[in-house]
Amino acid sequence: MPNFAAGVVKFQKEVYPHKKELFEKLSQGQSPEALFITCSDSRIETAMITQTEPGELFICRNAGNIVPPHTNNTGAMTASIEFAVAALNVPHIVICGHTECGAMKGAMSSPDGLEALPHIKEWLGFSKAAVDIVKRLGADLPEDEQMSMLLQQNVILQLNHLRSHPTVATRLAVGDLQLHGWVYDIKSGGVLAYEESTGEFSPVDQRYAAEMANLAAAHSCS
Repeated sequence: MPNFAAGVVKFQKEVYPHKKELFEKLSQGQSPEALFITCSDSRIETAMITQTEPGELFICRNAGNIVPPHTNNTGAMTASIEFAVAALNVPHIVICGHTECGAMKGAMSSPDGLEALPHIKEWLGFSKAAVDIVKRLGADLPEDEQMSMLLQQNVILQLNHLRSHPTVATRLAVGDLQLHGWVYDIKSGGVLAYEESTGEFSPVDQRYAAEMANLAAAHSCS
């Protein structure tokens, strides 16, 4: 804890003064570009990965980057999604999985091994369809390839769950919301992005090549 306290002091003395104008602006409200749903894993640093500033991402984190299908029972994820989509009007939602995910390893193992962790066992049930797909389509694959498949299938599954939320479905129907599925590799720093039209994951620089070119052109003209 002393390290954290020292970090706060360093932020106040060295970081905040250089970004004072930004924080004063943020004190008046927020308008994030994306709802970013990722895992609680301590190795995932969203601002570092995306190189974003405070105020750009509305972040939800949980074990396994899971989005439960919509029900009438209020939960933290449901309420946060509703707020981001209906109140903050974010134009993008990203679901980001990652390598070496303990939640996904737990989902692939026998449920009997989680009897001492009943809440985790129930939570990981929201990934069961992804596990079933891997066990059916990847039964002959080595264990590491099965896990890679699961990380991707879980992201796709959670995107499908996301579409069941009324606020998301409405915005998608209007056409002013885009969904994105990513998988982050902790060791290499690489990020794969899902392309729904092909059902494939590819590196972000390939998946968003056109968008990044347009952004670069806009910056060069400004």
